Amino acid sequence: MGALGLFVRIVEAVNYRVGRIAMWGFFAMMAVLLWSSISKTFFNPSLWTLETAQFLMVSYFFLGGAYAIQMGSNVRMDLFYADWSERRKAAVDVCTVFFLLFFLAVLLRGGVDSLIYSLTYGERNPTAWRPLLWPVKAAICLGIVLMILQSLAELARDAARLRGVDLGPRPFEKAR
Repeated sequence: MGALGLFVRIVEAVNYRVGRIAMWGFFAMMAVLLWSSISKTFFNPSLWTLETAQFLMVSYFFLGGAYAIQMGSNVRMDLFYADWSERRKAAVDVCTVFFLLFFLAVLLRGGVDSLIYSLTYGERNPTAWRPLLWPVKAAICLGIVLMILQSLAELARDAARLRGVDLGPRPFEKAR
């Protein structure tokens, strides 16, 4: 499990750091929206604030997705799952992660096609400000790739748990 354990540790360390950095994006979005409110009330309204806040929210959501998977914060049907043993949870997760991977692969395919289109044609949002769309589409694609890698790391952890192998603590378990 040496190479697999190294893969899991690297993926989890990267996603932990990206997720922690993405958290600050929420505060950046709040600052932009606060400026939007102030400028609309006391000055001339800014053209860029609403779209910037939307782009920050999309980036926050997608770049934080892998971190949410890592922390177990994703939505799960806990009706039965919560009462199961760790081994049974791992067995079910090994089976169901393939649905997530399929969904993420389809999402990535569409995201990459959209990103290529944006880069090729210099796509802009059809508003008065007209910002380029490729930066937010690149963040979406990066976030999806990180979620795929984290899902594979979760698959490896669950498979190792079924075999009775411990891959070590997660990055957030070390931080506590």
